[in-house]
Amino acid sequence: MVRTDVSERDRLAQADSGEQPWRAWGPYLSERAWGTVREDYSEHGTAWDYFPHDHARSRAYRWNEDGMAGVCDDRQTFCFALALWNGKDPILKERMFGLGGDGGNHGEDAKDYWWYQDSTPTHSWMRWRYHYPQAEFPYDQLVRVNGQRSRTESEYELVDTGVFDHDRFWAVTVDYAKAGPHDMCVAITVSNRGPDRATLHVLPTLWFRNTWAWGLPNRPTPSLTGTPGRIAGRHRSIGHVTLAAEGAPPALVCDNETNAQRLWGLPGRSPYPKDGINDFLICDMPTVNPSGVGTKGALHYELTLEPGETRTLRLRLTQTDDPAGELDLGAGWETVMRDRLAEADAFFAEIIPAAASEEETAVARQGIAGLMWGKQFYHFDVKQWLVGDPGNAPPPPGRRYGRNNGWWHMNSFDVISMPDPWEYPWYAAWDLAFHCVSISRVDPGFAKSQLLLLLREWYMHPNGQIPAYEWSFADVNPPVHAWAALRVFQIDGSRDYDFLAKVMHKLLLNFTWWVNRKDVGGNNVFEGGFLGLDNVGPFDRSAALPVAGVLEQSDGTGWMAMYALNLLDISIILALHDRSYEDMATKFFEHFTYIAEAAYRQGLWDEEDSFFYDVLRLPDGHKVPLKARSIVGLLPLAATTRLTSDTLSRLPEVSARVRWMLHKQTDYGDVISARRLGGADRRRQRLLSMVGQDQLLRILARLLDPEEFLSPYGLRTLSRAHLEKPFTVSLGGSDFTVGYEPAESTSGLFGGNSNWRGPVWMPVNYLLVEALREFAEFYGEDLRVEYPTGAHTKTSLSEVADDLARRLIALFVPDESGRRPIYGATDLFHTHPDWKDLIVFPEYFHGDNGAGLGAWHQTGWSALVVDLILTLHDKRR
Repeated sequence: MVRTDVSERDRLAQADSGEQPWRAWGPYLSERAWGTVREDYSEHGTAWDYFPHDHARSRAYRWNEDGMAGVCDDRQTFCFALALWNGKDPILKERMFGLGGDGGNHGEDAKDYWWYQDSTPTHSWMRWRYHYPQAEFPYDQLVRVNGQRSRTESEYELVDTGVFDHDRFWAVTVDYAKAGPHDMCVAITVSNRGPDRATLHVLPTLWFRNTWAWGLPNRPTPSLTGTPGRIAGRHRSIGHVTLAAEGAPPALVCDNETNAQRLWGLPGRSPYPKDGINDFLICDMPTVNPSGVGTKGALHYELTLEPGETRTLRLRLTQTDDPAGELDLGAGWETVMRDRLAEADAFFAEIIPAAASEEETAVARQGIAGLMWGKQFYHFDVKQWLVGDPGNAPPPPGRRYGRNNGWWHMNSFDVISMPDPWEYPWYAAWDLAFHCVSISRVDPGFAKSQLLLLLREWYMHPNGQIPAYEWSFADVNPPVHAWAALRVFQIDGSRDYDFLAKVMHKLLLNFTWWVNRKDVGGNNVFEGGFLGLDNVGPFDRSAALPVAGVLEQSDGTGWMAMYALNLLDISIILALHDRSYEDMATKFFEHFTYIAEAAYRQGLWDEEDSFFYDVLRLPDGHKVPLKARSIVGLLPLAATTRLTSDTLSRLPEVSARVRWMLHKQTDYGDVISARRLGGADRRRQRLLSMVGQDQLLRILARLLDPEEFLSPYGLRTLSRAHLEKPFTVSLGGSDFTVGYEPAESTSGLFGGNSNWRGPVWMPVNYLLVEALREFAEFYGEDLRVEYPTGAHTKTSLSEVADDLARRLIALFVPDESGRRPIYGATDLFHTHPDWKDLIVFPEYFHGDNGAGLGAWHQTGWSALVVDLILTLHDKRR
């Protein structure tokens, strides 16, 4: 018997203990499966062309499904989502539309407008919002105009087409409330915002993911049966699942099978294919099964509403042993909806400090909602993908030597936190690490499971590399897993030593991979390629260099110094409970000192400029510093930690090694500070850092300069000084230039819509804020800096860190004129009551005015603002 009178914290405890599977059903249905690597069976990896949006309604997916406001089980056996039709569009609105890298002038770009408004971590309560034009959706116009625009022009968005003029749109809200782990009450609320009477077709849709067409053994075809107001399904894996709705809307049923006739002029597996409901409703074709049996079904509501009128539809989705039984859509449904919302309010009231403003609270709650809705079922068996399914034509032979061919061991079948369900509907290793920090504020159990997942044998390469992302698992993301594990451990109360030990054991393999593979010269300075920073340099750091040589990277070296310190901190925490880890602590202490010293010895630090630069080491030993002042030279600040006298007294081997290094290895002693009192308890401590006090002050003079890195909304990734004086280097007879670009990049250097040449990026800002707080714990009030540079007033480092956090938070909250900087110049988003409180979490932000850029719906790492808000108002700091 499942108790329903439990709090959200009770549900989390039950889920973590295995008592009740409260996380089994959730918003794990992607919003884009077309145009992905998994669905790409082309010769040369042209994913957007091989499976375009035009195919999505007609072509069965192989690896996962997509839909709007969708939910599914954690194995994606069944899927439930919303479809709409305004009576004018040429196709049903079953999924979000957008442009791929070749169609948009700045890369991938979703064109619909939707928001994740709320979600508890067990998905006991969720809310989703969408604005659907009443005029025909301008698919062709969006493609044509964006295709005509250059990189120097802005993207042409849906709001620019005029379809929302005079409020001619439908505001659609979907609420979910769980009556049990496998029982969801659903409310679909539709409002006519336009000035005229209008009609909307609403089609809540239930279907089974197609696993039976693969040609693999033991994959029988499941079935759905539709009757007025009800769709009942049966699947061998989950038994019976039923969708019931108020009233008696007709059921339209077809098969989740490819319409091969439409796509390729070939006979298909069913006369009622995947797009059968679309063709029946819009084209009046006989493409739904008159017997009401199939594998995809929708309940069809046709709603005609007066201007300003609102209608709510009641539905219930449940797994049941009695498929014919009545489902409560009356008082019981109302009670579940009311109670789950009240419990969500109580849960977030505990999480978000009372000192946070009303606007900050709204940002935090919607940021968490986006992280929860960003959890997606991810299935990808790389070996099966490379060789093909028995039931389909074999892939081109060249695929075995192309993308991801060295990752045959990978077999993903999990719910994973994605950067975004549309722009990036696949996990990225370093994105996920940042996600887990904010997720741990509400669901530390899930956050820890995510960090451990990518270290499992079926993810991590046998050589120790952590997979980057599906476009190239072998690419190199910054090594932030250890940092994230530490942060999650601390947020969770610093008590789960078993989690930390599991992370430590696996990261030993990954650290060794870095040392063996990304330190070409064996000199403790590191390469790594683009390291997630895309086009931050004068040339593509992930491609072949323009001349022979090795690119020794300040960020790569800084990341590895930080990695060593993270593993040192983990080792110390574990050693204080199990002395066998003490050897690990001494190992990573020494490794950090070698890396930090090498950064200076190998010339990454430029004494004259007071900055770290990448250095191109040529075969003859000559070194060419790449003097672009960018985030590359600031990341070494993140390699910072403290050793307290209490720790050293309890770990004598570590203490002895510190003393030995100071007295016998004096070349390395500069990275170990003198002892001083610091921290809240004023204990003696030492600072381990890539920068001493002198270097720190000199770097901060640039970092806190409004004419360089400091913007009103955080830290730019490239110094604004390069606006007037771009950096240019001549190599191999060609010139390579980096200039400050505060918004979308005009360079196609790395591809996609990423630009690290000036905008504000949340993850690296977050790390630098954390680093400043670490320095503040050591130096206290004794070290004060001019803030901003040139202001002639001195400020403590803790105050600087707090102010930088406030600048980042200010991106999302209304300013004194009521405008959220993320929304740029679009008045509709700032002033209209239907739009102004719906918050997105863009990928990055304009370096001068804070406008949201890149993947505009991406919540992922920009949801670090949640942790900034909670930390800023945490009285325990």
